[in-house]
Amino acid sequence: MTGKHIVVIGAGYAGLSAAAGIGRGPDRVTLVAPEQRFAHRVRQHEIAAGRPVARPEIARVLRGRRVVHRATRAVELDLAAREVRTEDGERLAYDTLVYALGSRTAWGDVPGAAEHAYSAERAEELHRRLAGAPGTGTVAVVGGGATGIELAAELAEAYPARQVRLVAAGRVGGWLSERGRAHVLAVLDRLGVRVDEQHRVTAVTAHGLTCEDGDVPAEVVVWAASMEPQPLAAAAGLAVNARGRALVDDHLRSVSHPEVYVVGDAAAVDVPGIGELRMACATAMPQGRYLAKLLTGRTGKPFSYRYVTQCLSLGRGEALVQLIRGDDSVRPRVLTGATGRLVKAGIVKGLPLSLR
Repeated sequence: MTGKHIVVIGAGYAGLSAAAGIGRGPDRVTLVAPEQRFAHRVRQHEIAAGRPVARPEIARVLRGRRVVHRATRAVELDLAAREVRTEDGERLAYDTLVYALGSRTAWGDVPGAAEHAYSAERAEELHRRLAGAPGTGTVAVVGGGATGIELAAELAEAYPARQVRLVAAGRVGGWLSERGRAHVLAVLDRLGVRVDEQHRVTAVTAHGLTCEDGDVPAEVVVWAASMEPQPLAAAAGLAVNARGRALVDDHLRSVSHPEVYVVGDAAAVDVPGIGELRMACATAMPQGRYLAKLLTGRTGKPFSYRYVTQCLSLGRGEALVQLIRGDDSVRPRVLTGATGRLVKAGIVKGLPLSLR
């Protein structure tokens, strides 16, 4: 034991992998996170549809590691005093802080969105709403990105009596290759999802969506338009960019507070030849594992990263694996059908196993 105390806040892909790895070393580690089980965020669309999702206990992930889990929420950072304050009144002093609070659904200042729409974080509540009131009403999913596509496909398959509409301000799957986007649209059409592109939402009401091009009546609205960092870093005084992501150096250390490391969606990680990494479990977990090696003396090299694929679930029977270059530009080739589904399933099911 060195006597050094490392506090990790957040138990998502980056935070939990960092805590488990740092716990292999000589320092005391405290993990601050209210969850008892790993959230496994990339499977929220399955939870919304009532599918069984295995989520390991955090205690099991940390078994055999020198980590104490405080099942509470960090509500304030005192960077000058080097303390984390929790919602139950505890004040945790640290020598090193690992900030891994990740991101949350961004409502985009759209009137009524937060009041009337379900976010992906409320997947269990959304499932209870849909399963508890069987009907043929419309479910409107807002957002043409990966989260919106996966939710629309999964909900359409799970609740075939309902009309699912996917409403996007731009093109659904517009970042994909031509073949990838065509496959997504074909599967959505086969599942009965109505796709409304170039349809900007200006308000959400109890009766659906108000859009620039006309209203979309809906019994249930699901919001998956964009993500934003949790606000605690900016509120505490860490240097952040215009989007609120903490600015870090090539070792993931805060540029304003060198005793603080930031990983995952909360960090603006700039990689040469790529630029700022996007928010994703595929970028978060490597950061967590790298930081664990750095803080336990197993590496001193700067963080490096290259993209490989991006995967989308399209219901239970279909998936898309979009091959991409190391700089995140898309390749023409995609994997679909049984091959795509098996690759996607293998990646998703293997994520919890790689946390340690």
